Amino acid sequence: MKLYPESAELQFEFNKVKTLLSGYCETEYAKEKSLNLRIHTKKEFITLQLQQAYEYKSLLEQQQAFPNNYTLNLSRQLKLLNIEGSLLQAEDFIAVRKLAINTEKIFRWFDAERKDAYAALAKMIEESYYEKAIIKLIDEIFDEAGNIKDNASEQLQKIRQNLYKKRIELRRVFDKVVARLNKAGYSAEIDESFSNGRRVVAVFSEHKRQVKGVIHGESDSRKTAFIEPEETLELNNEVFSLEHEEQKEIARILKTLTTKLSAYSNLLNDWFIIAGEYDFIEAKAKLAIAIKGNYPGISDKAIIDLKDAYHPLLLLYNTQSNKPTIPLTLRLDERSRVLIISGPNAGGKTVTMKTIGLNQLMIQSGLLVPVHPDSELGIFKQLFIHIGDTQSIEFDLSTYSAHLQHMKYFIENANGKTLFLIDELGSGTDPNLGGAFAEVILNELNYRHAFGVVTTHYLNLKLMANHTPGILNGSMMFDEINLLPLYKLNAGKPGSSYTFAIAERIGLPKHLISNAKKLVDENHFQLDKLLNRTEQDLHVLNKEKQELKKIIAENETLKKQLLTDLDKEKHRQHIEALKHHNKFTEERLAYLKDMERKMKQIVLEWKKSDNKNDVIKQMQELLFKRKDQHITNKLAKKVESKYRELTAPIEIGTNVKMKKNHQVGKVKEIRGKRAIVQIGALPMNVNMNDLVAVEEK
Repeated sequence: MKLYPESAELQFEFNKVKTLLSGYCETEYAKEKSLNLRIHTKKEFITLQLQQAYEYKSLLEQQQAFPNNYTLNLSRQLKLLNIEGSLLQAEDFIAVRKLAINTEKIFRWFDAERKDAYAALAKMIEESYYEKAIIKLIDEIFDEAGNIKDNASEQLQKIRQNLYKKRIELRRVFDKVVARLNKAGYSAEIDESFSNGRRVVAVFSEHKRQVKGVIHGESDSRKTAFIEPEETLELNNEVFSLEHEEQKEIARILKTLTTKLSAYSNLLNDWFIIAGEYDFIEAKAKLAIAIKGNYPGISDKAIIDLKDAYHPLLLLYNTQSNKPTIPLTLRLDERSRVLIISGPNAGGKTVTMKTIGLNQLMIQSGLLVPVHPDSELGIFKQLFIHIGDTQSIEFDLSTYSAHLQHMKYFIENANGKTLFLIDELGSGTDPNLGGAFAEVILNELNYRHAFGVVTTHYLNLKLMANHTPGILNGSMMFDEINLLPLYKLNAGKPGSSYTFAIAERIGLPKHLISNAKKLVDENHFQLDKLLNRTEQDLHVLNKEKQELKKIIAENETLKKQLLTDLDKEKHRQHIEALKHHNKFTEERLAYLKDMERKMKQIVLEWKKSDNKNDVIKQMQELLFKRKDQHITNKLAKKVESKYRELTAPIEIGTNVKMKKNHQVGKVKEIRGKRAIVQIGALPMNVNMNDLVAVEEK
């Protein structure tokens, strides 16, 4: 991406984002890449970078471990491998082995399932492969502790065996010498030491002439002399010679190993880059979590469709300070390419502009941005910015002259893939002339189909936006009652500068405000007042809209709860009906089983009995008694539905019900303990105890 001016990255504070990113890196490779982050214009590259960061972010959020923990810098060693005759040291080979183990873990991690789930991360290794011969070559020479094995070569094994024997012999002879000197009282508090790799004994300086051997030096106080005893001279020479041979053989072994590994130098370099790239991707994922970054839609066409977008650095600072951050929602497309933002100073116009610019730089650098995932960002090839005072002492330019120089560059180079951001367009000169030039410049940029955001206080630009296709008005909302900016963009409506309102609220003398109003063109004053009132009404309307949304949400919750309760009640009633039905079925089943048992008994009695009439009577009683009982129960239910039982005494004329057969009639006559009851056309003589007074319901 082409940036203008050169300080554009600094003005957007993109350098701070890069510094933050490098702070999450572990390797020098990733840190260097973070600090030199490139801004790309190819969609394929950008989407791959974003997808990789998004996949790694999901791993971190799911607390899944990715096996990349290699942090050593192997740049120098890998360069040496490409130089014929070079020699790597033991610690270099151990570092190479760690790189190989790290690479093996990465290749093993990407099984078939993970390759599908994390396709973008897997793409990092698809051009490379794992070679186990590298670890095998190193393990033939080094043990697990990183020391060169005795059997790394036959010659080294012989040398070390001889060295071991000579050191034991030297130790034995030296101990005898030390014991003799101790007995003689010649040795100092330090029995032995080493000088240039040779074993020496410490003796008091006044006795050094009595000890035969080579003096290697004295202590700082000159009270102790360090002498190599005569008895150990030859053995020390032999040990020294063998140690020298050992080092020569080790150097030969390492050089041979270096030559063998040089055949894999390109592969090792690929592994080193893979480890660094995964560290870089992890850093991008960690930064995304810190700034609540998401992966929006990416389009090849020029478009800015931001939903709930935040300025990353401001969001980070406010989160740490427990302060709220107001999100930005804005859409610029082919129909509305240029946004003119008006409103009071310190209302958030510049922050809105920087939010758009910084998010655009980050997304084209492959960084996840703090926007809603449903947002969509296009790819721009140029980004022009003009914010703040750009006076040039070097070229003896005034603020306005410098401003026009920048605008000249914008006009000459802008096209449909350009995003421009201009703070206070046309400022720095006479308002009328500056406003006219601003309108001409804006018209030209719009004609060239460039996308951009402009802040202004000029009334003519606000009016221009209302009748010029491609240009959109916008304002930063302001609470006039409390004199507080709301830091929220209202796209589609121009804003007031609140000049007189702010003056009144801070207590400026009324006569000064009144005189100022008289000096202002009446139409201009009335329009600003109208904008002021409209914005406040819109603010109130938005508040009421939010309250209405809240009430609707509460009603939806209550509706869901009510439906849940109704479903529960229906379920309960269904269960009760099933229970009742089951109870009736159980009773019916028990009755049928009892009938079956009794019928079997009657059949047996029929076969055995000589008196068949008795058996027939039993059968009739069994079959018809149940039927009579069923009829009686049915009649009882019918009577109960029509009549209500009373506790009143039974007298002549009282309606009564017979307890046994549930028939209802009227008492005609009482004869002691019995009564004559008229039931239909038939009078019946019934015991008073079998009657109960009733009345119709």
